[in-house]
Amino acid sequence: MEIEKIKSIIEAILFASGQAVASKELALILEISKEDLEKIIENMEEEYKSQNRGIEIIKIEDSYQLCTKKELHDFIYPVIDKRAKPNLSNAALETVSIIAYNPKITRAEIEAIRGVNVDGCIYKLLEYGLIEEAGKSDLPGKPMTYKTTNEFLKMFGYTSLADLPELPKYKLDSNQQIVIDDLIEDN
Repeated sequence: MEIEKIKSIIEAILFASGQAVASKELALILEISKEDLEKIIENMEEEYKSQNRGIEIIKIEDSYQLCTKKELHDFIYPVIDKRAKPNLSNAALETVSIIAYNPKITRAEIEAIRGVNVDGCIYKLLEYGLIEEAGKSDLPGKPMTYKTTNEFLKMFGYTSLADLPELPKYKLDSNQQIVIDDLIEDN
């Protein structure tokens, strides 16, 4: 099959699905290798950029999705979506950050890190689809563990959790408090 035909099929599948499509699924449908698929999609991404198109292909984990460009959001949002934008409180942002850096973490472990109850934050993050249950822990009582979702990656513009910024190094003093001076010196 010729490259232009493959590109049009990829574009049609990604457009029609409206969500991320696994690369192995695309490769299977097109009967091409995963490596060839990645090269073709990279080429399509470059074409979209060079032609100044309003769409782009984003990679989420091992999947691809056709999306509008981020910089055009302000023009599209009022027309397409009349719902209120999900606003995350600082507490919810802290909680989702802890979960992102610690996949398969329990509610009790999150509360130990934050020092406050996180029930409301967990429910809000589950409602927005930014986190999901990751199974049961082997700890006593078998508490539920949580992990981030692909919706989290899309919302914050990451391809995978490996793209998260590295956490700063820190030291603890005799009271088990972070020594801020050491953080500043390293930066």
